[in-house]
Amino acid sequence: MKIVLGLLALAIILATLASRRARAALGGYEVSPQRGGDRFRNPRPRPPEGLGKMLRIIWNMMLYKPKDAVPDMPLPVQRLTRAQLEAAPDRSLYRLGHSTLLLKLRGGFWITDPVFAERASPFSWMGPKRFHAPPIALQDLPPLRGVVLSHDHYDHLDRGTIEFLADRAEVFLTPLGVGDRLVSWGVDAGKVRQLDWWQETEVDGMRFVATPAQHFSGRGLFDGDKTLWASWAVIDGDLRVFFSGDTGYFDGFKAIGERLGPFDVTFIETGAYDAQWPYVHMQPADSVQAHLDLRGRWMMPIHNGTFDLAMHRWQDPFEQVTALAAERGVALSTPRMGERLDLAAPHAGERWWRLFEAPAKRPAPLLSAAGHDAR
Repeated sequence: MKIVLGLLALAIILATLASRRARAALGGYEVSPQRGGDRFRNPRPRPPEGLGKMLRIIWNMMLYKPKDAVPDMPLPVQRLTRAQLEAAPDRSLYRLGHSTLLLKLRGGFWITDPVFAERASPFSWMGPKRFHAPPIALQDLPPLRGVVLSHDHYDHLDRGTIEFLADRAEVFLTPLGVGDRLVSWGVDAGKVRQLDWWQETEVDGMRFVATPAQHFSGRGLFDGDKTLWASWAVIDGDLRVFFSGDTGYFDGFKAIGERLGPFDVTFIETGAYDAQWPYVHMQPADSVQAHLDLRGRWMMPIHNGTFDLAMHRWQDPFEQVTALAAERGVALSTPRMGERLDLAAPHAGERWWRLFEAPAKRPAPLLSAAGHDAR
């Protein structure tokens, strides 16, 4: 245990040193209404959390995590080829893992929060490890029209992936400050568009709107909230989709739904939740409520099924959200990793995660549907 804690401390120190070097490249953005002092902030204030709480969370994750937080056999992944993707019709979507989505819109490919690394970590030798390989290898992806990023955490912004895509993607859309990181990693500044909340940009006649989120940022101990976090609305003619990134529940969903909805499909964070961090990640009941606030038609839960980032069983997000969606009349889509989803006519998918349930096990008890009101 002492060796593990020592390695963890060393990892934090090294990550902090790396983040200090990166901070020199970050812009000030003093004019952003999202800034308070020299940091970005949430519309719903997040209580201060010191080093003690962080260490307690790490301690609990190391000692008290359930054994089935990680699947004990490979997940069912539908393999993809470049030829398949190029032949797919417009408005196709493929989930590649966690929050990485590949969309085909107007003949071009767009990818959200691309993470192809083996671990969601600053280091290849420690940190949360993938449950499954991506359905397609990074080098086999077709050329990308664009990359859409929600924030700079390691499970959403993977430096190795970005460096590989630097010459293979034409546009990088980011919240304020995140684009500066990309430029410092070798992405041509002319490809990068950085947006504040409610700002938008147009590409190929489509609107990409950076919308509010309730989260935080940082890749080390001393760069917390130096870059902005965001969700995204993508409007392609009569098609509207929403990508949540990472977020806690807040009334911003209603504002987004009123201004930009209704959405045909919402891709909503449903995973890596815990009572220890309610302000920055949603419980499944919150995720369903967020979808309803957004005036969504179909909901697809993301941020699950790839990395072990919380204290719950890896199947729990799927079980919880499936039952809650049925209770509230929400059309839910749960495609396998790599399975095609038609954004114009989504399908429900199957409960593929139940292939891993032991016969004697029963689905986890439901969380309160009013959980977002209780905090």
